Amino acid sequence: MTGKTMQLSLGKYLLDKPVALAPMEDVTDLPFRLLCKEFGADIVYTEFISSDGLTRAARKSVSKLLISDLERPVGIQIFGSNPEIMADAARIAEDAGADFIDINAGCWVPKVASRGAGAGLMRDLKVMEAIVHGVKKAVAIPVTLKTRLGWDSNNITIFQVADICAEAGLSALAIHARTRDQRHDGEANWDWIRKVKDVAKIPIIGNGDIREPQDAIDMFKLTKCDGVMIARGAINNPWIFRQIKSLINGEVPTKPSLEERINVCLRHLEMEIELKGEKRGILEFRKYYHGYFHGLPNVSVLRSKLVKLESLNEIKETLHSAASIVQDNSDVTLTSLN
Repeated sequence: MTGKTMQLSLGKYLLDKPVALAPMEDVTDLPFRLLCKEFGADIVYTEFISSDGLTRAARKSVSKLLISDLERPVGIQIFGSNPEIMADAARIAEDAGADFIDINAGCWVPKVASRGAGAGLMRDLKVMEAIVHGVKKAVAIPVTLKTRLGWDSNNITIFQVADICAEAGLSALAIHARTRDQRHDGEANWDWIRKVKDVAKIPIIGNGDIREPQDAIDMFKLTKCDGVMIARGAINNPWIFRQIKSLINGEVPTKPSLEERINVCLRHLEMEIELKGEKRGILEFRKYYHGYFHGLPNVSVLRSKLVKLESLNEIKETLHSAASIVQDNSDVTLTSLN
């Protein structure tokens, strides 16, 4: 079966060429996942969750376990460096209702990787192997893993990681086509995804630099991967999943109108407030404004005003005033909001 397109099996879910929302810290909370699912994401993942935090019942870690039946299939992603603790955390995530467990072996952030977790696992494949086998044995639901090409360009270990995952019986391997030392810099090298796909015995999900809808189509074509995963491209354009599906169906993707941007933005904000309270919800929502109004002329005027507001009513008034001055969405000007 190596080199051929495979269906991705996640328990009762059998998916052909799925388009997934990548797990992102401080981004893929429940409200954002629900919206991306609504726009066409086939698979969604939680923010990464500390295995140590889960096993200690730390409030922040436990709060990230919140999932909804409306977003299934949903994976809970966990990270850590201790095989036994990772196995215990996987059991907790399974009990929380996850459809599958995802092992984080790709986070480059120093406070994670330097402790042997996330991308740090690529520096000790024996520990990674113990974690993969331990988690797989600990739960009855599917297990997947997300990683990078290797620690740096002199240590490309993705082929060994693919073998470890296949031997353990994992359901899929997601590959961010950069090394750990690249962080988010430079270009993702999709050639490595293609090379791994040529020999892999389990489904491969490609990740890295899918910024526009056409990028997903190109990744499928160039790498022959079994699924694609979108991270920052979804923050900048939550509608990207809908647009990719249009391209897959041979249709011309449409951009959201200003009215839709405003309505969805407000609905998302209200969901965040319901989950976190008004003060925290508004504060943490500020990172999403760029995506909702990305590409509109003079949009920085609107964003600079929104990020200073501290009440839902003020935000609503500002957004509706933006809508009232726009007569033609193809020629948007927001300078009058100054």
